[in-house]
Amino acid sequence: MATTDRRTATLALAHALSAAEHGLPVIPLSATKLPALRSPHHGETLPSGCRGACGLPGHGVHDATTDPAAVRALFAAAPWATGYGIACGRPPHHLIGVDLDIDAAGRTDSVAALQQLALQHLFTIPPTVTVLTPSGGRHIWLSGPPGTAVPNSAGRLAPGIDIRGTGGYLVGPGSVTARGVYRLVPGTGTLPPAPCPSALLHLLTPPAPPRHHHGHPDQGSGLIRFVLAAGEGQRNTRLFWAACRAYEHGFGDALAEDLTRAAVRTGLSEHEARATIASAARLTATRCEPPG
Repeated sequence: MATTDRRTATLALAHALSAAEHGLPVIPLSATKLPALRSPHHGETLPSGCRGACGLPGHGVHDATTDPAAVRALFAAAPWATGYGIACGRPPHHLIGVDLDIDAAGRTDSVAALQQLALQHLFTIPPTVTVLTPSGGRHIWLSGPPGTAVPNSAGRLAPGIDIRGTGGYLVGPGSVTARGVYRLVPGTGTLPPAPCPSALLHLLTPPAPPRHHHGHPDQGSGLIRFVLAAGEGQRNTRLFWAACRAYEHGFGDALAEDLTRAAVRTGLSEHEARATIASAARLTATRCEPPG
């Protein structure tokens, strides 16, 4: 291992130990931002479903720990690690990461989208730990209440806004990746993760299952036409809006297949369409607004 690589690995361990000292469970990451340790169940014919019960390292975020000796052992097993991940949703901080991506082509302004959500739902992001990503995005750290599981999501709130919650992890500041270094925004490193505003938490947590009715009224055909009329750049937004309306009126499940077929006709993949409809289903127990 070259001197530079050894220095990077040593710094990664030092940053991880510092995070663990502050109550943040950590795991070693490779330069690809993925967990550095291969699963001990790699190559098995059937998925093991093991989340670390076997006692061996290599279970991704399930290996995350704040114990210094255990952290050192994980990094010793992965001397190629160049960074570390911080497990979200775990005590004592119950970390929630708001990941604001930057679109290099300028088509998505995730910062403006978050500001719009804040204005619409009457919340403000308090001063908190903020990390700059190599691509120019940022991670905003918030703390959630115990007993509330915030799911991971990508683009559900708005294009370019991803959420790291229970079962997810954030790349820790000081990590070196293939694209560059993750750095703290000056002045935020000494702050604790601020409590997530209640209005934002409401948007992030799954609603109660909506009530369903048999069949769907005539407005279902209007929603289908609305999706079919989508131009390029509008397809996902129109599908999301239409699915929200269908679930709000209790016939979302009944219309889901027709909505999927309509979205595929406009150019979305079936996987994208079903993911968007599923997001609408999760969000519509109390309120739903189209992303962006």
